[in-house]
Amino acid sequence: MISSSATTEFDLYLKAIGATIRELRKELGLSQEELAHRSLIDRSHMGKIERGERNVSVVNMIRISKALHCAPSELLLRAGI
Repeated sequence: MISSSATTEFDLYLKAIGATIRELRKELGLSQEELAHRSLIDRSHMGKIERGERNVSVVNMIRISKALHCAPSELLLRAGI
C-alpha cells in the first residue's frame, strides 16, 4: 500500500510534468487544442494532464514529446524529475 505522503509526492510529479508540458506548448505558440490534436489525445484529457490531474502513460508521454519537438527525457528533466 502507498502511504498518503507518497501519493502527495506523485501528485507533485504529475503537476511538474503538466506545468512543463504547458510551458513548452506556449513556447511553441500552440493552443492546448492543437497540442492535443498533434498528440492524438482528447483536448479535455490534455487539459487534465497539464493540470496534473491525470497520470501520463508512456505512450502519451512519447506522443506529447514528439508534438513538442523534444525527447521524453528532456520533458522529464525540465520537470525536475
